[in-house]
Amino acid sequence: MAEPQDMIVPLLREMRAAFEQRFDRIDRKLDEHDARFDKIERRFDNLRQAVNGESILGRYAVAEVEERLDAIERRLAEIETRR
Repeated sequence: MAEPQDMIVPLLREMRAAFEQRFDRIDRKLDEHDARFDKIERRFDNLRQAVNGESILGRYAVAEVEERLDAIERRLAEIETRR
């Protein structure tokens, strides 16, 4: 009959190897998920920049219209004061 330590040490080595394989698989999966999240975050950043860019362009357009309206109102006020 084999000594208990002669049976336990090889079993522990097998268990360690099995754990390392599983942990390696888990690490690979986590790396895949991290890559996917990074890709999604980049997409959100691009969308956020696009939305901000459109809103800035909209503000410039509104500002230009307001400037034109102000100019028209000033000219109209001048015409009204001449009469």
